[in-house]
Amino acid sequence: MSLAPQELENNASKYASDAIKLDSQGARGMAIANYQKAIDSLMKLIHLYPENKLNKVYTERCRAYENRIKTLQLNHGVDIEPAVDPNATPSEQKAQLEKKKDEDDFDDMIMKEKPDVTWKEVIGLDDAKNALRESIVYPTQRSDLFPLGWPRGILLYGPPGCGKTVLAAATANEIDGYFIVVDAASMMSKWLGEAEKNVSKVFKMARGYAEKEDKPVILFIDEIDSLLGNRNSEVGGEVRTKNQFLTEMDGINGKGKDIKMYVIGATNKPWSLDWPFLRRFQKRVYVPLPTLEAREALFELYTAELKKDDKVKPMELAKIFDGYSASDVKDVCQSAQLRIVNELFTQPGYHEPVEGETPPQPRELTVADFKEIMTRRKPSVSMDMIRAYYKWSEQFRAL
Repeated sequence: MSLAPQELENNASKYASDAIKLDSQGARGMAIANYQKAIDSLMKLIHLYPENKLNKVYTERCRAYENRIKTLQLNHGVDIEPAVDPNATPSEQKAQLEKKKDEDDFDDMIMKEKPDVTWKEVIGLDDAKNALRESIVYPTQRSDLFPLGWPRGILLYGPPGCGKTVLAAATANEIDGYFIVVDAASMMSKWLGEAEKNVSKVFKMARGYAEKEDKPVILFIDEIDSLLGNRNSEVGGEVRTKNQFLTEMDGINGKGKDIKMYVIGATNKPWSLDWPFLRRFQKRVYVPLPTLEAREALFELYTAELKKDDKVKPMELAKIFDGYSASDVKDVCQSAQLRIVNELFTQPGYHEPVEGETPPQPRELTVADFKEIMTRRKPSVSMDMIRAYYKWSEQFRAL
């Protein structure tokens, strides 16, 4: 049986995290192997679920992992310089090289097409939607209404599978600007070495797009805790990178700045972030498990095209699956459909329909099917995790 989307994404994240750790320790071969496993998981996710709204984000991640693999394979991590104009002077050639590298690095992280996700597809999560509208959408549309400025840093935190990435993608869809997706691996692939210098370079280029073209730029950092969280031991490069990032955040949060550049961070482990970094995020928004009403809307959405009997009601399913995340609900509906499709293919006498023959169809889904799925598919978020989020929110939440 194929893995569910959230499981595949979690596998990819684990492989990428392991790869980064091995990468930083100099274990090139093992790092490459784990980067490749992360790519394989994401490619399988894209292949199995071609209509997934986040496939563009997953494709960008695959490209970042592939770039890091190439860098590790080429001359033990030394990049090959691009070609320059042979008729140019040495100083001009040097400038061309630096410009070409900067453009390549930045282009690798930009999603040139806006994500397909819209606000209508983000069910519930009103606090998060309002925070993103107040901090990004409204200032982008009417900056004249914000004489005191507006928040430039937004931290989305909460359990996995509840819509943090979807929220960021929907925000990018709402504005006519650039959406830069950054995760741990893409930072590592471009920033290993003179890290703090390159952090400054990326922010400088992002500011350039925002200032020269007067377009908003969203820098979305997924799993931000793996990049800037506290650790028991850190090497010098990690410390300098974090300090430089804080400096850059101070720059875009500076008084009197009218630049439309925003940083959205997403994490499942907000308690792993250092307080100085948390302070740069004026909005710290909890993205919780869906409410009863939100689960009802999710079941209505995901069962809309499924063949089911009249007793299958979205509200009844929402009550049964209390504690399930948004991605859990989708996985439950997929599993229920797989159950009746499997029955169809394995029933005695089943055969491929011939030309002119009406293809046989699965039976209708029943409430019993969903209850059976519940016995085999538990929620991905435990009550201990929820209590930890509530405790952290009491201290650090900022809407």
